Amino acid sequence: MGTIMMALLGGSMLCGAADGVWMAGVARADITPQEPMWLAGYAARDREAEGALHPLWIKALALRDAAGNQAVLVTADILGFPKAMSDRIRDRLRDRLGLERAAIILNASHTHSGPVINESLMCMYPLDSQGIEKVKRYSDALEDRVVSLVEAAFADMRPAQLASANGVTRFAVNRRNNKEAEILDTYDFKGPVDHAVPVLRVTGADGAVAALVFGYACHGTVLSGYEWCGDYPGYAQIAIEAAHPGATALFFAGCGADQNPLPRRSVALAEQYGKELAAAVERALADPMRAFDPVLQTAYIEQELLLETPPTRDQLVAYAKTAAPHNRNAAEAMIAQLDAGQSLRTSYPYPVQLWRLGEQNVVALGGEVVVDYAIFIKRLLGRDTFVMGFSNDLMSYIPSVRVLNEGGYEGETAQMEYGMPAKWRNDVERRVLDTVKELAARLGALPRGETP
Repeated sequence: MGTIMMALLGGSMLCGAADGVWMAGVARADITPQEPMWLAGYAARDREAEGALHPLWIKALALRDAAGNQAVLVTADILGFPKAMSDRIRDRLRDRLGLERAAIILNASHTHSGPVINESLMCMYPLDSQGIEKVKRYSDALEDRVVSLVEAAFADMRPAQLASANGVTRFAVNRRNNKEAEILDTYDFKGPVDHAVPVLRVTGADGAVAALVFGYACHGTVLSGYEWCGDYPGYAQIAIEAAHPGATALFFAGCGADQNPLPRRSVALAEQYGKELAAAVERALADPMRAFDPVLQTAYIEQELLLETPPTRDQLVAYAKTAAPHNRNAAEAMIAQLDAGQSLRTSYPYPVQLWRLGEQNVVALGGEVVVDYAIFIKRLLGRDTFVMGFSNDLMSYIPSVRVLNEGGYEGETAQMEYGMPAKWRNDVERRVLDTVKELAARLGALPRGETP
């Protein structure tokens, strides 16, 4: 892993918040593996990585408002932050910097061309003991690097202005309702999508752009090869940083768990989609942007989501006989758990988070969240709301009631590879959205007349 770099904001460095202004600090670090490792995201791969198309990065934006309230956004070119790793990172940041969980967002781009992370989807990869040791070694170093990166970002706080806008680009396609093999002959695309490109601009006291935070609700699955790559989000960040020398581009993944970039499967398409996304950011920057006052509010709840009745041991044994190898591995792990006298999971502590940057609402949800949630939340809090998925924990897919009732991969079958013994109960959508409402009420973000 490379050294940590900090992006400088114009103006003199100050120790505390300047009167009436935001303070911001930006840092970044190269996290490209320095030895061959297994790539994350696909069970079909049969060997380790073979080089890189471009570096993988973690980046941090630290913020402080006029009252001294602080928060940090970390973005990473990885599949996701599993709970154990996320908890350790956030606990260390609390101990070192006094940051509570409400003030920390760890968002993964969900690129499927990044490294396997320990304690996350390990059943999917045919790792031998040496491969497992590489994963553990890399993951431990990544935790240390994230903590150091956040410390570096806070050490470089300078006066800043924040403003937001929304662009649009349309390469995301609902993969549940449109067949990839037929996509070039499809003219009536079906299913919900979220084509918004939310953009947060951070400028220094001299007016120069220091950071551009942007997002999109679509899987990072253009590529499925054997080279490290940030996929289309990586190419988008490269294009934005080339257009704004000295600025740091931070991509966050939205609620795109059921969205794919289509067509796909080539480097040229990954570069094309990255440039399209970068162009949407540039258009948003050219529009009138909404500046917001230096007032930061944060809130966080881990809401218990319930699973249906878990299978019996006999049902797991029968399932394992016909399951794909990675699902068989997961089933056998559950069988061993039962044989050890332990119960299978029946619920999960699901992270829901809300930031308010002035009047800008930012919602962060854990797991692979389907697009329905972004649509529901924007209807509640406003269409300019930033809605992140893949934040703070990668526990499984989070289906809406619609997707849950339809079944299929996102609604049911993916649960096993994530180590979930059963699908979510039918109240999953209500529990998540009620928690968003509760946080919005707490921070005064609900529209007039709305009640939690």
